[in-house]
Amino acid sequence: MKQLKIHPLDNVAVDIETGHKEALVDIPEGENVVKYGFPIGHATKAIKAGERVHTDNLKTNLGEKLTYTYEPVSYELPKVPKCTINAYVRENGEIGIRNDIWIINTVGCVNKIAEKLSALTGALCFTHPYGCSQLGDDHLVTQQILKGLIMHPNAGGVLVLGLGCENNNITTFREMLGPVNENRVKFLNAQDCEDELAEGIKLIEELKAYAATFERKSVSIAGLKVGLKCGGSDGFSGITANPLIGQFSDMLIAAGGSSVLTEVPEMFGAETILMNRCVDETVFDKTVNLINDFKDYFTQHNQVIYENPSPGNKAGGISTLEEKSLGCTQKGGMAPVVDVLSYGDRVNKNGLNLLNGPGNDMVAVTNLVAAGCHMVLFSTGRGTPLGGPVPTVKIATNSKLAEQKSNWIDFNAGPMLEGKELSEELLKYVMAVANGEQTRNEKNGYREIAIFKDGVTL
Repeated sequence: MKQLKIHPLDNVAVDIETGHKEALVDIPEGENVVKYGFPIGHATKAIKAGERVHTDNLKTNLGEKLTYTYEPVSYELPKVPKCTINAYVRENGEIGIRNDIWIINTVGCVNKIAEKLSALTGALCFTHPYGCSQLGDDHLVTQQILKGLIMHPNAGGVLVLGLGCENNNITTFREMLGPVNENRVKFLNAQDCEDELAEGIKLIEELKAYAATFERKSVSIAGLKVGLKCGGSDGFSGITANPLIGQFSDMLIAAGGSSVLTEVPEMFGAETILMNRCVDETVFDKTVNLINDFKDYFTQHNQVIYENPSPGNKAGGISTLEEKSLGCTQKGGMAPVVDVLSYGDRVNKNGLNLLNGPGNDMVAVTNLVAAGCHMVLFSTGRGTPLGGPVPTVKIATNSKLAEQKSNWIDFNAGPMLEGKELSEELLKYVMAVANGEQTRNEKNGYREIAIFKDGVTL
């Protein structure tokens, strides 16, 4: 049986066949189990060398909110040759890697109209159930996410489709949106016209004509913003796909670009690694608040903070949230943390950004898109077909998954288990996607959004 010891301090190794852990030495009851060089919990009973280490004999060490001290560390980023991509340069100077027409609903009541318009015109629609009967922060988050989608540079044109009587009606929503290019963004209230489909088709044709004025031009990769996400993690996630994404992130940042790491609950247990890479104490304090505020969110709902690994995670060999987090945060590479974003914030600093939000796959992908990410790199050990409004690159943690679900998977990180170096290959693939190569979610037509909700529905 082939095993992999990840860090010299580890007292467990990973079975290359299954992704599960086995003890390298006898581990007494109460002693920490160490993986990636960090504790991932403690033994709930004595574990003999060679025994499997999992949920039946391992328990988390995580507790409630902690006090943190800023202990800055720095890492040298890789040297990257000049890289260019062919992208659409928008009138405000931003770049887009797609030139699609998007239909964005103000409210869920017009979902079916949006779907019909999409079928009739080829415009892409992203339905959701919100925009009315929401109060306070929920209503605001819905507006912020929809605004982020409307302003996204991958959309050459946007039809904002409303009903007319909703809380998030177009008149109110336009105040939040602020000034827009009226050639690029059109508005339609379904209650205000006799034939909303005919009017919608007319407006979408006008948007198509405007989008057609843009052509791809050679630009620096420094304008690229990439979201970092994982879902359906397994015991190989922190060994192959996530470190690979981290290597890419460092290369992108070294070239002047930006990456965005979200899924705050999946930072618990590994948060100090990110905190100590903050560029200054201001960003450190924002990161502390990011972590502790999300812990408050759990406790306000009478939930423990460590109940995160899903049944699929556990089946794949992940036992505790610390173990999951230490694997997940590797997507952020070694680059300094330059900013912390809240819901609806857009990326405005080159480098590694942290984004407030849960780990739920669809909510997190939508959150990343609304922040301005041109594409999302999505590692998975179990497999998932989902995709967001932007190219959603599925990176398999193991070759078996890549072969079995080739209709979902875009890139295989599995060969890393045999020592293969894939960072240059992934960089080339990302550049190909930026240049127009379609990902599996695009070919399959799998594009969805989901908006975070935490409040009263009227």
